[in-house]
Amino acid sequence: MEKIQVTARFHAGHRQLGYPGKCKFVHGHTWHGKVVIAAEELPRNDLDMSIDFGDIKNVMRFLDHKMLITGQDTTFLDAGLFEPEGVVVLKGKGPSVENVAHYVFDGVVALIQQQYPGRGIRYIIEVTIQETENNTFIVDKAVTV
Repeated sequence: MEKIQVTARFHAGHRQLGYPGKCKFVHGHTWHGKVVIAAEELPRNDLDMSIDFGDIKNVMRFLDHKMLITGQDTTFLDAGLFEPEGVVVLKGKGPSVENVAHYVFDGVVALIQQQYPGRGIRYIIEVTIQETENNTFIVDKAVTV
């Protein structure tokens, strides 16, 4: 088994619409992310490199200094009020740490599909997103690309 492990951090804001506590207000975190990609044998390019560490980090760094929302937060979708480049729309009902982790997971899968399409390789991808020093969510799934 071969593995790639990359860590990155990013600063992003969010709010939890409908939440009964203080997280309903706009606030931000310094998020810490870790991505582990494993396969029996990782594919390699012409330079004998598998997946560039920087490309994986950029999936997380794209979220840096952005407002993370879901489609229900129509205030931040108003281009007259907020610059669209500063807003990232996540799947789901709220921009929870769970949905941030799934966003990164989907981005990593898309990166692999772009660089090594249709090879039929089974990858185990683990994405860990730490919202605060005490709160972490992990997505750990197998995908075949």
